[in-house]
Amino acid sequence: MHRTQRKDAIHQERGRLGHQLDRVYRELYDLDRFLQAYAKLYPNDGAMTPGVTSETVDGMSVEKIKAIIQSLQDGSFSWKPAKRVYIPKKNGKQRPLGLPTWTDKLVQEVIRSILEPYFEAKFRDSSHGFRPGRGCHTALADCKKKFKGANWFIEGDIKGCFDNIDHDVLIAILQESINDERFIRLISDMLKAGYLEGWTRHDTHSGTPQGGVISPLLANVYMHKLDEFVEDVLQPKYSRGKQRRMNPAYNRHTRAMLAAKRRGDDDLWKQLKIAQRSIPVADHLDPNFRRLRYVRYADDFILSFCGPKAEAHDIKSQIKDFLRETLKLEMSEEKTLITHAKEPARFLGYDIAIMKDDGQMAVSTNDWGTFRKRSINGLVKLMVPWDKIEAKCQEFLIDGKPRKRLDQMANDDFSIVAWYGIVYRGVAEFYCMAHDRARKLSKLNYVMQTSMLKTLAAKHKTTVNAMAAKYKVKAYDPDADDFITAFMVKVERPNTRPLIAQYGGFSLKRKDKAIHDEISRNRNGRTEILERLWADKCENCGHQGDCQVHHVHKLANLLKRKGERPGWVDIMIIRSRKTLVLCRKCHSDLHAGRFVRCSR
Repeated sequence: MHRTQRKDAIHQERGRLGHQLDRVYRELYDLDRFLQAYAKLYPNDGAMTPGVTSETVDGMSVEKIKAIIQSLQDGSFSWKPAKRVYIPKKNGKQRPLGLPTWTDKLVQEVIRSILEPYFEAKFRDSSHGFRPGRGCHTALADCKKKFKGANWFIEGDIKGCFDNIDHDVLIAILQESINDERFIRLISDMLKAGYLEGWTRHDTHSGTPQGGVISPLLANVYMHKLDEFVEDVLQPKYSRGKQRRMNPAYNRHTRAMLAAKRRGDDDLWKQLKIAQRSIPVADHLDPNFRRLRYVRYADDFILSFCGPKAEAHDIKSQIKDFLRETLKLEMSEEKTLITHAKEPARFLGYDIAIMKDDGQMAVSTNDWGTFRKRSINGLVKLMVPWDKIEAKCQEFLIDGKPRKRLDQMANDDFSIVAWYGIVYRGVAEFYCMAHDRARKLSKLNYVMQTSMLKTLAAKHKTTVNAMAAKYKVKAYDPDADDFITAFMVKVERPNTRPLIAQYGGFSLKRKDKAIHDEISRNRNGRTEILERLWADKCENCGHQGDCQVHHVHKLANLLKRKGERPGWVDIMIIRSRKTLVLCRKCHSDLHAGRFVRCSR
């Protein structure tokens, strides 16, 4: 096992046993941790985006990492304020986003790699946000498993959670697990580094750095206290009994059926059997049975409760008091709702309800005939909200009819079909666990498909039917084991496989299994870029030593360069890489336009 992996395994074991991390600051001196952090961050688009300085990932080298480690050792390292920008939200408002410098991102990633194994071992299974191998679908699968037979849903909403995280409370929580004041001080300085907006520096008195690499982990550490409160205090208090007692009315009805069966009165038995379907088996007012269950994704959480509504209000009130008094957060009264389980509650863009339908039952056959039994009652149903579908359809409608997209008409057919296909598939896959997925998404499919064909028809000055006939195909879907109508554009290429853009062609059948977030395959292993960086050999002139890595945003941008392409562009295109290891002289010549490709 690699040395860094051994350290992470030790941290994970300490987290599982509840031991503190001691002398953790010196792990920031680990060169291999910085190289692994660089390997993880460099493919991101934000790696080439500057913060308050012009520094980006371009020009990365082992010597630069060693200089950062030296500054951490001698105490000269200091956090730079983040560059404040705003990104639009769907509701028309703007969300503030901080852009740290590249060095700050790298150090944050190293801190995250040190802390994550320890805290992952401590986090509860009810937490799903910003965690490896977990996501929205695992949270929804947890709801399906835990919330069976619930009477009430408590939808939790916190006002500006990540912007209002109290620094003193967060530091106190970290100090419970980390016995290293120098490391704690480094995190505290990061939280207070401030941000730059309009060339004016502003202090940050609360919240975690928006856009910071370590912010999701710190938010989970903070909200872990809520998980502990709900599961260690509220759940034992509001959970009792192994199962609900039998409904007395159901028992009386069952005895009447047995009496009819003994007398051989099969007509009466069948009538009683039909009437029995409308009688609950269990007593939902059983005073000796309570169940409280809880699932959280980031700052969104939902609880299910089997019991009276008055106790559900008490639970909501206690959570509100805990958030205010312990975590210094405020719960939104108008958005924190208590919903009867028969009505849909909103969580992570899905509607959640408890199924009860005496008319749709599984068939059962015995000596007395064929009957139906209530196999779905009490199970959790996930649904696609109509308002989400309507909102998405509006992007492709005008006066209630599908429209052409003027922003796509300048693109070629391949790009148009690919864009529509990606957008539609993204929505369809997000709602892959919904019971009514096929019915609800059929409208979106019609609107987007018609809009796509109108866009293509307007581009080529022809009809929708002509474009449909040109690109319509039957695509095989392995999930459905069938051929499904799709629209496909194929671009042939010499000596290689063709490029294919496709809209549709997949089944909308519900998927019961949760879709886990993909875990980076290079999480603990040395990647190809690190091997090249360790070689410290210029990939142009062959010079050994003092090498840096040249980065570009996208390889596709190099292919679009007009006129004669520089030699370094040819190297990156031939190797199909966004990086090029160069000596300091070749790298300087490249940025100055003097780069000459050496023939070796």
